[in-house]
This record gives sequence, structure tokens and C-alpha cells, in this order.
Amino acid sequence: MAEHGFRKWIITITVIVASLLELIDTTIVNVALPQIMGNLGATLDDAGWIVTGYAVANVIVLPMSGWLGDRFGRKNYFITSILAFTLFSFLCGNAHSLTELVAFRLLQGLAGGGLLSTAQAILMETWPREEIGMATALFGMGAVVGPTVGPTIGGYITDHYSRPWIFYVNIPVGAIAAFCVSVFVRESPKYAKGKPVDWWGILFLAIGVGSLQVVLEKGESEDWFSKTYITVLAFTTVVAAILFIWRELSTDHPVVNFRILKNRSFAVGIVTSFVLGFALYGSVFIFPVFCQNLLGFSAQQTGELLFPGGMATICMMPFVGAMLKRGVPGQLMATGGFFLFFVFTWMLSNSTLESGVSDFFWPLIVRGVGMSILFVPLTTLAIQDLKGPEIGQGTGLNNMMRQLGGSFGIAILTTLIHIKSGIVRSDLVSYISDYNSAAVARKAQMIQAFTAKGYSLFDATRMANQALEGTVIRQTLLVTYDNLYLIIGVFVLCCIPIVYLQKFKKTPTAMPADAH
Repeated sequence: MAEHGFRKWIITITVIVASLLELIDTTIVNVALPQIMGNLGATLDDAGWIVTGYAVANVIVLPMSGWLGDRFGRKNYFITSILAFTLFSFLCGNAHSLTELVAFRLLQGLAGGGLLSTAQAILMETWPREEIGMATALFGMGAVVGPTVGPTIGGYITDHYSRPWIFYVNIPVGAIAAFCVSVFVRESPKYAKGKPVDWWGILFLAIGVGSLQVVLEKGESEDWFSKTYITVLAFTTVVAAILFIWRELSTDHPVVNFRILKNRSFAVGIVTSFVLGFALYGSVFIFPVFCQNLLGFSAQQTGELLFPGGMATICMMPFVGAMLKRGVPGQLMATGGFFLFFVFTWMLSNSTLESGVSDFFWPLIVRGVGMSILFVPLTTLAIQDLKGPEIGQGTGLNNMMRQLGGSFGIAILTTLIHIKSGIVRSDLVSYISDYNSAAVARKAQMIQAFTAKGYSLFDATRMANQALEGTVIRQTLLVTYDNLYLIIGVFVLCCIPIVYLQKFKKTPTAMPADAH
């Protein structure tokens, strides 16, 4: 039932804030890992499970969130998820050991998985059908900006407060959101109430998606299939995925309804959502690594760089929603977004070791505008034909595919960094030899400079070799990151034709009052 006036807007603000809780927590912890390691006496590999556990639990619940909302009522499930997320946030902040923190982050991820898709489903039902583009635009503010501002908030809290506050900040926000949902959101029909529970489907889903997420999160750091447990999990993923799809297509009451893939726009839409996740999370991952590892920026400085682009996204979202409402084809707008994202990657692919804050401002503004023009049309095209129980199922699958796209993107980019840096280093080192007059002259200048400062010839030669090695490392990383920016951009451009597999829609017309 569509809402109007004050009630519509208070529900909109509430569900966006609730979804932001989950999205910000996806990235806010990353910048605090060094402090967590010091406080709890953990290694980097052990502390990495704080992030991995949350991501695994999150992606397991996402596709199930539609079914859970249909079984227990969307409002009840949403409030329960908010309260559980808030409780586990407190317990994460109060954890006294790494084991406690990982366990509570896992539970926090299970609760958070119900926030994102349920918030979007509630928003879809709150706004009239003819204004679905605007509703998607408002939801997109959280979905796109959350992962972007997470490192900014995390960096600020880590630098100015203690580690627990990256979790405690969720408590007042969660309490207010739960209260507003209980007062203003209406209960939706319980489509799955009283029907048999697809326990086998839930089991296969948890095993398959959970194993896949662990492989993507830990594969690179464990040298992929050189570790037995990664190989076992990869095999488990394939077997569980086959069994899960077979089970969901053969049962009358599936936990994930794959039959909605018969809707061509939705089927194509989850593919474009995967691409969107790859671009969104991939670029958010590689840019901070580039700035901190190569240019020496702090976590807070890097987060502040991303902030103006996030604001550009926020400012553009309502405009994009209004354009869709006026009948501008989503495919054309998405094409413009893909192109702007390519421009962003092309601009960053020309970065140098002297690049500073001013050099990144406009590329990140272009990215912010491009992401807004991408997210809203792609999401609207995917879910606009869904009705009734299909809405919850569709938003869950769509958000899961975007999250998986991000996980695949980060895993692929991390692997490419190692492969590409090895190739570039080999190429650069080949120029440093006694047969290259320029290299010989440069080394001689360094030795002369060090001996002039009082060092012995032996020490000066050693220091010159170290200086040359440092130059090779920095240039290797620079060329690697610049190439990766361009790889992301070209990949996004190549995906443009996929959007045109969806049908062009005419301007939506208002629905009769009884249809609401």
C-alpha cells in the first residue's frame, strides 16, 4: 500500500538510515584493523576474519531475506534485524578477545543481511508505482554512499577515539530506526506463513554461498589453490550451488524463488548488478590502497578524498529519479553512467608519484556522478516489473549479486596486482644493468652523493643499490595501479551492450487507488 505525505517521507528516511547501518559496517572496520590487532594481540591474517565473517554471514542471508520477510512479516523481520544488529554491535565493541569479536561480527552480519533488501522492499511498497525511479534513487544514496563513506568514518573514529566506538556508533541510530519502523511502517502480507520450510534449500544456500565468499575473501592471501582448505571450499561451492539450484527449482515452496528469472528484465538486471558491484567495490578498494601504499596518505586523508564524490552521488540521485519518472530510457542513462565511470578510471590511470589531493578531486566527482546514473536506472530496470512476494525475493537476489560482484572484483583485482607487478618489475629491472649507460650514470651519481656525506665507498654503493630498488618498487606499483584503473574502465565499457537486452519502458502511469 503506497503512502503519502509525511508518513511516506519518514518511512523513506528510516529505511535508508537502517540500510546505511549495514553498508557502512561493511567497510568501516577495514581501517581499524591495525588498532584491533594491537589491542587484541592478533596477526593480520587472524584479524582478517573480522571482515570475512561479516561478509560471509551477510551474503548468506541476503537471498533469503525476501522469504524471511514473507514468512514472519516484513515489518517484524525488519525490526528484529535492526535490534539484533544493534545488540551485536554493542557486543562487538565490548569483545575482549579476537574469538569473541569474530563470533559477534558473524552474528552482526546475519542480522545485517536482513536490513538492505528488506529496506528496499519496504521502500518499493511505500512509494507509488509511477515513482519507483525516485524511490530507487533515494535507496541508492545509501547503497552507493555507504561503502564510500565507511572508510572516512572509520578513519576518523580510529584516529580520535578508541576502537569500540566504530561499533558503538550504531546503537543510538539503530534504536531510533527500530522505533520509527514500529510506529510508521505498515505490516505486509505474510505470503509464506504456514507453508513448509525449505530446510534443504537453506542448508545448500548457506554452504554454497558461504564457501564461495570465504574463497573470494581469503583466496589471494592463501595463494589460492595451494592451500587445501581453499580447494575443498571451491569444490564445495560448485557442488552446493548445483544442489541448491536443483532443490529450488524442484520444490513447491523454495527459500529463493528462481522462477522470477523468467522475467527478462530481472534476469538481465542481476547481471548488470554484478557488474555494478564489481565497479563500485573494486574502485573503492583499489583507490585507498593506491593512496596509502604509494602516496603515503593516512586512512583519514584517503576517506576525506572520497567524501566529495559521495556528496556528488547524493546530489545527483533525486535528479536521476526525476529523469526516469519523465520517461528518459534507463538504458541510455546507464550508458552515460558507464561512460563516466570509464572517464574516471582513465583520468586516474594517468596518476603519477607527484599526484596530490587536487589531482583526484574531479576524477572522484566524475565517479560519483557516474555511479548515481548507473545505480538508479540499473536497479529500476531490474525490479520494476516485480509484484507482491516477488519484490522481496527480487531485491534480495539483486543485492546479493551486487555484493558478490564486489567480492569477485576485489579478489580479481588483488590477484592482478600481484601478477601485473611481477611482470612490470621484471621489465623495469632489465634496464638496470652495466650495459645501460643511463642506469650506470644514475647509480654513480647516487654513490657520489652518499660519499660526499661521509659514507664509505662500500656503504655508499649499498645505499645506492637500495635507493634504486626503492625506485623500482614505487614505479612498479605506480604502473600496476594505473593499468588496473584502465582494466576496470574497459571492463565496464564492454558491459554496456548487456543493458540493451532489457526492454525499453514507456513512462509509468499512475495506478488506480485500489491497486495500491
